Amino acid sequence: MKKIVIFLFVTGLFSGCEKKLIENPTSILTPEFFRTAQGFEAGLNAAYAGNRWLWGPQDFYTLTVAGTDEFKKGVDGNSELNSYSSNYTPATGNVGNVWKYCYTYINTCNGLVDNASVITGMDSLIKKRMVGEAKFLRANYYFILVQFWGDVTLNKNFQNTPTTSATRAPMADVYDFIIEDLNAAIAVLPASPFTAGVLPGKATAAAAMHLLAKVYLTRAGSLAKKTDDYKNAYATATALINSSASTGLGLLPDFGKVFQEGNEANMEILWSIQHTSNLAYNGSPKQDNRDMDNLLCHLWAPQYENQPGMQRSVLYGRPYIRVIPTRWLTDTAFAERVNDTRYNKTFQTTWICNAQKLIPTWSNPLPPGAPASAQPGQPKFKPGDTAIFMPGYEMADAQIKATPYQVITPSKYVPALAPTLIKYFDTKRSDMNAPSIRPIIVYRLADTYLIAAEAAFMDGRPADAVPYINAVRRRAAYPSGDPQAMEIQASDLTLDFILDERSRELCGELVRWLDLVRTGQLLRRVRLHNTDAQANIQDKHILRPIPQTQIDATTTGPVYPQNLFW
Repeated sequence: MKKIVIFLFVTGLFSGCEKKLIENPTSILTPEFFRTAQGFEAGLNAAYAGNRWLWGPQDFYTLTVAGTDEFKKGVDGNSELNSYSSNYTPATGNVGNVWKYCYTYINTCNGLVDNASVITGMDSLIKKRMVGEAKFLRANYYFILVQFWGDVTLNKNFQNTPTTSATRAPMADVYDFIIEDLNAAIAVLPASPFTAGVLPGKATAAAAMHLLAKVYLTRAGSLAKKTDDYKNAYATATALINSSASTGLGLLPDFGKVFQEGNEANMEILWSIQHTSNLAYNGSPKQDNRDMDNLLCHLWAPQYENQPGMQRSVLYGRPYIRVIPTRWLTDTAFAERVNDTRYNKTFQTTWICNAQKLIPTWSNPLPPGAPASAQPGQPKFKPGDTAIFMPGYEMADAQIKATPYQVITPSKYVPALAPTLIKYFDTKRSDMNAPSIRPIIVYRLADTYLIAAEAAFMDGRPADAVPYINAVRRRAAYPSGDPQAMEIQASDLTLDFILDERSRELCGELVRWLDLVRTGQLLRRVRLHNTDAQANIQDKHILRPIPQTQIDATTTGPVYPQNLFW
C-alpha cells in the first residue's frame, strides 16, 4: 500500500456512570507510541473508531444494499452501483473508500499485535484481552475485504514507512489468517456483552464466535472452500446459540423491540458500532455529510415533505432516499402478513400530517363511500391525522377516492416515494438535518440462527436446519396468533427460501449483497427481481473492482492485478 494512515481519530476509554466510550482526538501517533500503555490503549480505541467509517456513512451501505434483489435506485441514489451501469468502474469512490478504510485500520491492529509483548506496566490479562480485541477487529476488516475483492493484499505486520509495492495473496491464505485471529480472540475475550465490565461496542467471545461461523459459511461458498467448512459453521453457530444460560444472550420475544430506539444493547445484540453526538469526532465539520456520521436514519427516507400536509421533521428524517424496495421485496418476500409481523415492524407505511399546506378538499358531490364526517369543499384531513398511507397491497380506485388521506399502493411506488425502512429511525437528534447518534447493530443472534440453518442445509442436513429457521419464524409471529402457523418442515427448505427468510429478518442490515454473493445467487436474483439492474449485471460483478487508487499507487514491482474482466 502506498499510503499508510496510522490514525485518524482515536478514543480515550473511561468508565463513568453511563459506561460509554468518551472520545477525544489526538495527534498522529508514532510506532513507538504503541509500546507504551497509553499508546496501546489509544491505538486500540482508534481501531474501534475505524468502524464508524463503515457502519453509518454511505460507502459500505451502498456496496451492501444497492443493486440487490431487495433494493433498487431511489431518486437520490447512486446510479452506477444500483444499476451496474458502465459508469461503475475501478475509480468509483465508494469502492475505493471501503478498501482504504479497511487497510488503514488493519495497520493499526497490526501495530497493536506486533508491539504488545514489549509493553511494560500493564496487567498481563488486560493486555491479552486487548490483543484479542485487536485480532477480532483485524479479522473483521479482512473479512470485509475478502468478501468484496477475493484475493487481497495480506499485511500481517505493522508498516511504519510507506511502500510503493504490493501483491495479492490467495483468498485461501486470507481466510486462514482470519480464522487464526478469531480463534485466538475467542480464547481471551470476555464471554458476552453481558459479562461484567464490558462496555457497549467492545469485542467479546460471543461476537467472535458469530463472526467465525459466518467466515466458515462464506468460505464454504468460495473457491477457497474446505470440506468441513459447513460443519464448522454449524458447530460454531450452534455452540454460541446453546451458550445462552452462561452468556445471557437470546432472541427477544418481539422482533420489533430488537431495533427499538434506546434498546440497542438488548439480549440479542452481539456487537454494535457506537456513534457520538460530538460531530468533531465524527468527521470534518466543514462537510455537510460528515464522513463518519451515522446517516442511516436518512438514507431510506423518501420525499414525504413534497406531499400534501407534510413538511420535514426530526421524526421522519431528512429525505436522502438512496434506495427503494423492489416489488419482489414488498410483494413476495413480505407477502405473508396475517401471521408474520416483520413487514409492519420493518417499514414505515403511515405518515401523520404535520403541516397545514396543500391539504386537499372533498369534491362535490362526495365520492361513494366517503366517511360520514366528510363535507364538500372542506379539508380531507388536518394536522395530527393520517396524511399518507402505503397499505402494501393494491386497492380499488373507488376505495382510494373515498379515503380521506393519500393512498399509495405498490403499483404507484416511485423512486421518490415508497415504503421506508424504520430500523434506524432516531428521534433524539438535535435537529432535522443532524446525523444519528444511535449505535448501529452489526451482529445479532437471529443471524446466528440463520447461519446455523444455512450451514446445515448446505451440508445436506435440512432436518437439522429446521429448528433454527423455526425459532426465528416463531418469534416473528403476532402474539395473538398461532406461532405454529409460522413453522416449516424440511421439505419446505430450499436455498431460495433461506435467502427469502434472511430478507424478512435482516432486511436493510447491510448484508444483502454479501449474502447473494456467498450463496452464488447475485446474478440470478438481481436479474429476476431488480428492474434497474437486471439488464446490466454481468459475471464480473460478483467481485468488486480493485480500486484504481491502489493500482496507481503500486509503482514498484509487478503491476497490481485487477479482478477479471474489470
